[in-house]
Amino acid sequence: MHTGKILVAQQGGAFVIKLSGDVRLTFCSTLDEFFDRMFAAPNFASVIIDLCEAENIDSTTLGQLAKVAITAKRTHQLIPVVLSTNPNITRILTSMGFERVFDIREQRPQTEEQLRELPAVADSENVVRDKVLDAHRVLMGMNEQNHAQFRELVCALEGTR
Repeated sequence: MHTGKILVAQQGGAFVIKLSGDVRLTFCSTLDEFFDRMFAAPNFASVIIDLCEAENIDSTTLGQLAKVAITAKRTHQLIPVVLSTNPNITRILTSMGFERVFDIREQRPQTEEQLRELPAVADSENVVRDKVLDAHRVLMGMNEQNHAQFRELVCALEGTR
């Protein structure tokens, strides 16, 4: 499995976020900071999440992606697009209920030449734990299956505060 990487591009108000390799909670602060900047952009108009080269996405990252979709719908009345050509990733997305908050397309992106790697953001263990907790709460709110699946983890994380 390849080490995870996050690439981003923006043109006008259109944002592209490409996750590749093994994407885990170590990227939670990096993603969170980027998402805050993206939604704060005065010309924000759309977001595409490209998962075509993702080999693995952990539940923290899934929760953060769900939060992006929920925020985009609430604040900008838009449904983000997810591109996934990996049947395993697509199956994870649908099993988590992502089709309710994303437009999932099983196709590759048109162009990738403007993508640049996002620099990693380092945070304290407490900040990372809070981001992991928040991501899992978002997943739990998506459907009953997710609620049951992540309830014990959330309780354990809440107990370490």
